[in-house]
Amino acid sequence: MLNLLGRPSSGGGFCDGLSRRNFLQIGTLAALGTGGGWSLPSILRAEANTGSSRRPKSVIMIYLVGGPPHQDMFDLKPEAPREIAGPWRPIATNVPGMEICEAFPRLAGIADKFTVIRSLVGNQADHDAIQVFNGHHPRKIKPSGGWPQFGSMVSKVQGPADSATPPYVSLCYQCTHGPYNEPGPGFLGTAQSAFRPLGPTRDDMVLNGVTLERLGDRSSLRKSFDRLRREVDTTTMMSGIDAFTEQAMGLLTSSRLAEALDITKEDPRTIARYGTGDPKVFMDGNGAPRVPQSLLLARRMIEAGVRVVTLNYSKWDWHGGLNAEGRANNSIFLREAEDFPVFDQCVSALVEDLHVRGLAEDCAVVVWGEFGRTPKISAQVGRDHWPQVNCALLAGGGMRHGQVIGATDRIAGEAIARPVTFGEVYATLFRHLGIDSQRTTITDLNGRPQYLVEDDAVVMPELLG
Repeated sequence: MLNLLGRPSSGGGFCDGLSRRNFLQIGTLAALGTGGGWSLPSILRAEANTGSSRRPKSVIMIYLVGGPPHQDMFDLKPEAPREIAGPWRPIATNVPGMEICEAFPRLAGIADKFTVIRSLVGNQADHDAIQVFNGHHPRKIKPSGGWPQFGSMVSKVQGPADSATPPYVSLCYQCTHGPYNEPGPGFLGTAQSAFRPLGPTRDDMVLNGVTLERLGDRSSLRKSFDRLRREVDTTTMMSGIDAFTEQAMGLLTSSRLAEALDITKEDPRTIARYGTGDPKVFMDGNGAPRVPQSLLLARRMIEAGVRVVTLNYSKWDWHGGLNAEGRANNSIFLREAEDFPVFDQCVSALVEDLHVRGLAEDCAVVVWGEFGRTPKISAQVGRDHWPQVNCALLAGGGMRHGQVIGATDRIAGEAIARPVTFGEVYATLFRHLGIDSQRTTITDLNGRPQYLVEDDAVVMPELLG
């Protein structure tokens, strides 16, 4: 997280009594050049020596909060009994032999630009966003401090691609149901936390009274530093500042970052193409808001030079219950009828936008949730948790698309062909970013090297271009 707030914490913070919001955390500053490894100033110094200016490889990760119903979206079984098949019917896509839900006509028209994985296995049984965000099963043994989230690992290994933008931005809203929330940087520590400009954490954009609109005012920024110096022992933290560290401070005053966060600078027709939603309405009260504009903002972050953008979208844990407006809506299929068209619009807009803007080779997109849903429709007219199999959608990244990977049985209950693990998807995403997950390690709190993906997972050969 990138912030500079001056309120001491009375609890729930670090051992010295300060909350994470009392610290300046800028991508991979690594305590402003202290210690070993690649701090932001050293990366900037190296790039100045090499003259590197290539567009960075990047990833947008879209978390469908609560577990999407795979058999109603991308793995329909129209020949199954009605209590399993449900009312939706498949439609043809522009890829021969590939069918998806009839509620996704826009996606059907661009199926050659994405891949559907129908056989994602090894899912957890309970709500826990951690596997989506770092690929590690939450019930397996974890190192002290916990596994870092994907963006934190990329931040640590590669640092920022541009001195004016952080390496990792989270557009995730804070859900009231804790397990839905994105995990933190784990054993990598707060220096590798996400920059969070949305939702309740928009306060992170306030620097002791310096608002986003005044980020260009460096004198105000320096006053904030002065206050930070008085409140925290900064002997180590602030030592060794040189011209490149000053450039790193430009993350806070970058007009590029501020402009990327200003969605009003987009053509109104583009905004309309993605669609908009109310960020204050949390679906079913504890999910994430249904805000298509988050996908547009993610694209703007990528164009600004961010390596990893994560976001959470709507709520897909449909056992029956109330809709977003609090009205009785005891059918999963009524909720699907609400969400599916909006999902179809914004995801297809993002995929098309990446191609139109020449970003599809450099930016990979993954859309998924923590598990699938039960084949049999429950008495509450819903589908319950189903860890046996899950689905995912991948786009961009210069990968080979226009295909379906894997298959399930006649009721979409088990994978019967090409089971795919979270680790394999992550190994593929790391490869896209230029990181060899078979060789690259990060050091945990006990000084032990840890590989980035679980169970020695390898890159998915089907996606190699």
